[in-house]
Amino acid sequence: MAVLVAALAVPGAVAAPPPAPGAPAPQSELVPGVPPGPYQPWQLDTPDQALAPNVYTPSAEEDALEPRDAADGSDALIEYVPLSDAVARQAGAVACSRQTGPHQRQVERWLRLRVDGKQSAADCQAVRAFQNRQGIRPDSGFTGPVTWARMQLLSAAKRPNAAGKCPVRAGRTACVDLTRQLTWVQKGSRVVFGPVPIRSGKAGYRTRGGWHKVYWKHKNHWSTLYNTPMPYSQFFSGGQAFHGIYGSVYNPPGSMGCVNMRIADARRMWNVLHTGDRVYVWGRKRGT
Repeated sequence: MAVLVAALAVPGAVAAPPPAPGAPAPQSELVPGVPPGPYQPWQLDTPDQALAPNVYTPSAEEDALEPRDAADGSDALIEYVPLSDAVARQAGAVACSRQTGPHQRQVERWLRLRVDGKQSAADCQAVRAFQNRQGIRPDSGFTGPVTWARMQLLSAAKRPNAAGKCPVRAGRTACVDLTRQLTWVQKGSRVVFGPVPIRSGKAGYRTRGGWHKVYWKHKNHWSTLYNTPMPYSQFFSGGQAFHGIYGSVYNPPGSMGCVNMRIADARRMWNVLHTGDRVYVWGRKRGT
């Protein structure tokens, strides 16, 4: 299959002047999946709006084929730490990080420590104890995104909609909390799936907020736009879908707009959510 490309404008940025006749388009602006054409900065937030998937009814044989499982350890809780910490840790020189992580205050508050936003020896020991209990590696006490994400998941486990941010409807609603990077499905006020951790769109490719509907389910979808597998895809807005990934949902900076999930979670959600069910997205992912 031939690879098709076109130049796209960066959302929210001032459009650059068109290249001189005959000059190649900058490679950083090329996106697979669009037929070649004249320079044209599209007024869309992400390419998936122009190239939503072709909807069709999969055959019974196609639907009978289950996507492969994730490799062992691909969704392990591996914390993101400063390079200096990682190097020192591998050398066996650092047991406790002295550096202040991006979620220091939130973690201090969650652990009921003194909230000052500064790493102390006591802070580090308390964070290390939590990381050790949760199987987060390395358990160096650094307050990174995985540690904070785990705390948010634990806090939301019993009542993910305690704040009432996801509207309650009689039918099934898939709730996507971009701020906490969590999703769940509720029927009325009863949670029938989740909450589970997700990875939403990165800067420039934000997952679209508001109300949507699941309009197509495709178990073995392959993205021709981004040339990547999208197992257990449930599309709700253009090319944006819930789907599993063969990697970590904590891997920064984010997706190309889809709601990425662990394979096992995407498989379970596939059996809960149906075409026509509502999807509500709100909040904002850190850094977008």
